[in-house]
Amino acid sequence: MENTKSRQKRQGAAMKPFLKLLHQTKPSYGLLTLAVLLSMISTLVGLVIPMFTKNLVDGFSISSISKLQIAGIAGAFIAQTIAGGISIYLLNYVGQKTVAALRDRLWRKFLVLPVSYFNDNRTGESVSRMTNDTGILKTLISEHLASLFTGVISIVGSISVLLYLNWKMTLVLFTVLPLSALILIPLGRQMYKISKGTQDETASFTATLSGVLSEIRLVKSSGAEQREYEAGRTGIMNLLSFGIREGKISAMISPLVSFVFMMLLVVIIGYGGMQVSSGALTAGELVAFILYLIQIVMPLTQLTQFFTQIQKAKGASERIIETLTVEEEVYEGAEEAVQVEAPIIIEDLSFGYKSGEQVLDKLSFTMQPGQVTAIVGPSGGGKTTLFSLLERFYQPDHGGIKLGSKPVSTFSLRSWRKLIGYVSQESPLLAGTIADNLGYGLDREVSEAEMRRAAEMAYADKFIEELPDGYQTDVGERGVKLSGGQRQRIAIARALLRDPQILMLDEATSSLDSQSEAVVQKALSNLMKGRTTIVIAHRLATVVNADQIVFMEKGRITGRGTHEELLRSHELYREFAAQQLQMNTPEPENGLAEEVSADHAQNTGGRRRSAHPRIGGSLSES
Repeated sequence: MENTKSRQKRQGAAMKPFLKLLHQTKPSYGLLTLAVLLSMISTLVGLVIPMFTKNLVDGFSISSISKLQIAGIAGAFIAQTIAGGISIYLLNYVGQKTVAALRDRLWRKFLVLPVSYFNDNRTGESVSRMTNDTGILKTLISEHLASLFTGVISIVGSISVLLYLNWKMTLVLFTVLPLSALILIPLGRQMYKISKGTQDETASFTATLSGVLSEIRLVKSSGAEQREYEAGRTGIMNLLSFGIREGKISAMISPLVSFVFMMLLVVIIGYGGMQVSSGALTAGELVAFILYLIQIVMPLTQLTQFFTQIQKAKGASERIIETLTVEEEVYEGAEEAVQVEAPIIIEDLSFGYKSGEQVLDKLSFTMQPGQVTAIVGPSGGGKTTLFSLLERFYQPDHGGIKLGSKPVSTFSLRSWRKLIGYVSQESPLLAGTIADNLGYGLDREVSEAEMRRAAEMAYADKFIEELPDGYQTDVGERGVKLSGGQRQRIAIARALLRDPQILMLDEATSSLDSQSEAVVQKALSNLMKGRTTIVIAHRLATVVNADQIVFMEKGRITGRGTHEELLRSHELYREFAAQQLQMNTPEPENGLAEEVSADHAQNTGGRRRSAHPRIGGSLSES
């Protein structure tokens, strides 16, 4: 008894997420009610038909039917048909609207989830939530919801009429129906488990497909087709396994329902035949009894399908609700960040992606407005993570970042990110035209003249104009139709159109050939003028003219100063300089900065700081 109660509680708890999700999508309850009412009308009309058949069999002749009765019967059939048709359409309409609202919520949610969510969840799984899981809910509403109400009405109505016709024969039915329920309910539970597993495996398989197809060039260049085929085939076989298990359950449910129906039919015909021969039951009543039996068994089949589908919907809604309840970024704040000439202050900043694993450890330094700060050091030192914290992709574990005297966390996220222009090594582009990518993310219309001017400053105008469709040229998925240097220049032009106060450059030229690097370097010089610039660079030749160089190792700052100062005071920086700039490396006390090789002398000695410093100086210098 206790086990039964606890099982009922678990089932009720499992239904709550689905009902909550259904309520949150705000379906049109009016249309839903109308659709269900029309289905009920269609069902009620169907309950009259066996009684009409009974009268015909028991000697009710066609000649005795009046025109009014014929019109009434025809009207009832027409009403049943129209009501059923409208009901199906309305349920489908409500189902489509509900799933559209749910997908809209999910899409909006995905776009405001923090970057950390996408670090932990594969893209394909999110796609599966949007498509497969929401589709299951649509199927439940549009195809199975009405069967719950109409099935109950049909069963209750039919049993009521049967009790009126012959209560003894009706009691015979009750000896069989509970037996079928005892068999079908455990099968429904199994279907729930299988369905939940299928949804998880579908999400995982979608994630595998998305990951492989989005990096198909890497797969081919690495000769990993067979490896990825095997990984994909594993997913296919897992889905096949779940599909076969679901088929087994379905294969048991349908024949069991048919078996119960046939057994009931045999019992009713056998017992009813004896009743007819003894005169206790008329032939018409027996026919009506059989027709009402059909109106009980058919809804029972529909209800079985409904409960099977609701088991699937429970699993789908749990996954969707998990996504919808993830804490999202807060875009609106108490204060708007505005264009101000103020230093960016990193104050005792610590951060780790996982608890107990510090990636940044108590960083403190200041970046003056209009000046260039270079972040250098070995790979894995936390440089890109620092950029992520500046963009507020993550929240610091300790300390913080200030713009002047105000913590950046007090600014609305949207207004803070509008101050920042970010040019990365990859320079990602979205599928679409060059014009689409240049104006991407801007909350204003960009004129063609403005676009051309930005492209000219980014040294992108010539190659764009040489393309067949110019600014309307499609760049392909992630910009694959353009070279790395072309993508970089488009990214720089986009940053120019954005007109940021703070510029962040993450290895912006490291993957380019020398010719492309020279052009991109000139474009960056235009972009950096008058902006607070933070540069991540492995090549010291590109940052020797920075106003400040911050050297990071294993998440900590081990040196800070100008190029000359670090050459004198920082051993690892000297090693970097010796390797990359082919410099002599005498002892620090001998005045290292004065023995720089001639080809880099003007980069390091007698430097004049302009109001608009540039990375690496002029082209000849870099």
